[in-house]
Amino acid sequence: MRNKKHLKPIKDLLAKYDWDKKKYISEEWQDYAYRLAKYLDDSKRMSLYMKLAKESPREWLEEAKNFVKGAYEVKSKSRLFMWKLKQIRVEKKK
Repeated sequence: MRNKKHLKPIKDLLAKYDWDKKKYISEEWQDYAYRLAKYLDDSKRMSLYMKLAKESPREWLEEAKNFVKGAYEVKSKSRLFMWKLKQIRVEKKK
């Protein structure tokens, strides 16, 4: 008879998996976009973050994300992120 001390509940085994993550993420930028959308609490606009991650320089995205991290009592992280990204784009084009 097996020792029941070594058996883990199925709940604990399944808890380590991220079930919301899309099944067909094959590129690094897709994973980055997914993590960015999750951080910004904006999973509805996943395709927007996919496009940004693919076409925008990562440096700009990280700068905008870090700006959001440093903000205090933000109502909408995604709106603040997009605002800062727009500022960065204008600044870099000059």
